[in-house]
Amino acid sequence: MKPILHPRLLGTPFDDPGLFVKILRERRAFLFDLGSIDLLTPSELLKVSEVFISHTHIDHFIGFDHLLRILLGREKKLKVFGPQGIISNIEGRLAGYTWNLVDDYKFRLEVIEIKKDTITTSSFNCWEKFKKHDIRTVPFNKILIDEPLLKAETSILDHLIPSLAFSLSEKIHININKDRLQALDLPVGPWLNDLKKYIREGMPDNFRFIAKWKKDGRTEEKEFVLGEISEQITTITRGQKVSYVVDAIYSKENESKLIDLIVDSDILYCEAAFLDRDRERAEKRYHLTAKQAGLIAKKAGVKRLIIFHFSPKYSSNPSELYQEAMGEFGKG
Repeated sequence: MKPILHPRLLGTPFDDPGLFVKILRERRAFLFDLGSIDLLTPSELLKVSEVFISHTHIDHFIGFDHLLRILLGREKKLKVFGPQGIISNIEGRLAGYTWNLVDDYKFRLEVIEIKKDTITTSSFNCWEKFKKHDIRTVPFNKILIDEPLLKAETSILDHLIPSLAFSLSEKIHININKDRLQALDLPVGPWLNDLKKYIREGMPDNFRFIAKWKKDGRTEEKEFVLGEISEQITTITRGQKVSYVVDAIYSKENESKLIDLIVDSDILYCEAAFLDRDRERAEKRYHLTAKQAGLIAKKAGVKRLIIFHFSPKYSSNPSELYQEAMGEFGKG
């Protein structure tokens, strides 16, 4: 199975946190937190369509201006999801600049603020000097993105302030059997993306569509019945799931919320700020220890755990954090 979600952490586990997730075969990517995003190229940042902010402590939000600078002159909409206060946080950042020469800039920000019971959306249009427009408020149901391809969910954790954890899931994975394709004398090509799109959108088995491709300089076409061709050349399996957890105290309430959110993740990116011998320090700072990260991952049935967001006090010996987390996780 070739995964469609290609995540990578930015920088080292001691750098300001950020996770970049590229979507295979799409000019689209997601960012989780805006820490050391200067490590990404402009071409990578231009693919970002959604940003998920856990909270606005400076190490998680410092890259906002850098991302804005890259996207500013583009005809593009960027969605930013964040906790209570994110709309005023971004409004304040935008107010710190002068916008007198942007009348023809088509960049648009849409900011989605997650509270305990509601989600509020506001927009900021560059050509209007980023004047705020309140759009809507709807009940909070944990789901931030619900598309045929992907679903993104969140949970509000306690970091002495609200801090968001996130999961990103491919709803189903569709694999094309190349041997069967060849046996039917059918080519690879964009028509297969259309086939996957129809399956993900839930089109009925009797849905008919015309596929076109080039062969020997000529355009060929053929009509297919969705259910028949799908049965012949596709294998449909559970989709990939990636989760991201930072800055939360270890408590029964947080643990319960996290397990519900990250259950069965293929990859969990989780903070491990302190060793368990420094648990008292972790509690005062409202962070997880490496042992607690491993325990939560184990309880949630996570397949792979990647820890990061280490306290600088362990810079001389980070291996202890890995040993403790993986020892508890049981897959080290």
